[in-house]
Amino acid sequence: MDRKTFLKGLVAASLAAATAAPAAAQDGEPIKIGEINHYKRMAAFAEPYKMGIEMAVEEINAEGGVLGRPLEFVFRDDQGEPGEAIRIAEELMTREETAMVTGSILSNVGLAIASLAGNREFVYLAAEPLADAVTWEQGNPWTFRLRASTYMQAAMLAEAAAETDAMTYATIAPNYAYGKDAVAAFKEVLTELKPGVEFVAEQWPALFNIDAGAEVQALERAKPDAIYNVTFGPDLAKFVREGNTRGLFEGRQVYGLLSGEPEYMEPLGAEAPEGWIVTGYPWYDFEGDANAEFVSAYRERWDDTPKIGSLVGYATALSIAAAIEKAGSTESDAIRQAFEGLAVDTPAGEITYREIDNQSTLGAWVGRTELRDGAGVMVDWSYKDGADYLPSDERVRELRPSE
Repeated sequence: MDRKTFLKGLVAASLAAATAAPAAAQDGEPIKIGEINHYKRMAAFAEPYKMGIEMAVEEINAEGGVLGRPLEFVFRDDQGEPGEAIRIAEELMTREETAMVTGSILSNVGLAIASLAGNREFVYLAAEPLADAVTWEQGNPWTFRLRASTYMQAAMLAEAAAETDAMTYATIAPNYAYGKDAVAAFKEVLTELKPGVEFVAEQWPALFNIDAGAEVQALERAKPDAIYNVTFGPDLAKFVREGNTRGLFEGRQVYGLLSGEPEYMEPLGAEAPEGWIVTGYPWYDFEGDANAEFVSAYRERWDDTPKIGSLVGYATALSIAAAIEKAGSTESDAIRQAFEGLAVDTPAGEITYREIDNQSTLGAWVGRTELRDGAGVMVDWSYKDGADYLPSDERVRELRPSE
């Protein structure tokens, strides 16, 4: 189903709900959604994400809104601080009277909001935070996640790594929830797929405070066959530049979680690494499908190229609209129940929010980095369905707290 077909279906459901709903609900007041993010601290991701949301909301409202009412996002900046995010979430839940909250990029912030949502019994859609704990070890019935988790994306890269001759690996990841989960998942899956592999070094730089020279030296001393990189943003840029200067990547396969995303690849320009196997977003190569339609519409609306954040923001708004339509209400428990098993058509295809753990099946693109016209891109890429890269239901039940 393409973007226009989805929106037509949404407005049809809206009209049906409007006919059945009490008169009090048909006053034209907007349905407010609280959106909490790091707009200043992580503008490279957060701004395209916001633009994706705004484009989807414009389209939804142009087709009649949700339950016959306009959809409105209330955007707030938490400065990337968990405490500030909690304060804002409380305000959005009470004074702003939002139907639910969404957002966050950093996993420590997302986990803080998720904990509050569980305690307050208020729906939270974790759009971006990738730490597995969001839906597993610290999961709760009120928290759902859109993006493919660290486990899912790490499993995709581990699958590629298992097909090579490399037997010794070094890892580098930011020292917080996302980085720790990403390394643990890669090690778990790769060890299962290729018994005998050895991890000879683990580097844990502080988030956004990497000493790239020291990290590169430590990795080189370990002499690994391959490297698994989880750094992103400015840390990734510093790591790549220092690694290029010191020849760390020569003769070694590197696997990069998120490293192919335009947010992080574009700032590197001609310094972008070549030959890395990465997850990312090859918007520049989509042809003849819903992804290409989304890219075209986004470029026309914003006079800019999309990022992975653009797609995530767009799918976030579509998911929320679909859940509220399915619920036929803005009451918290009705929205929570509607999200369980919810199917949503996105530019990447249909996704489902699984009932077992509230994790969506949105996948990721995996490919190889290459320089094209002086900039890094992904080539030889393919889309991996998220549903194919999740552990068994039995394993999920072991990880997720009983409810």
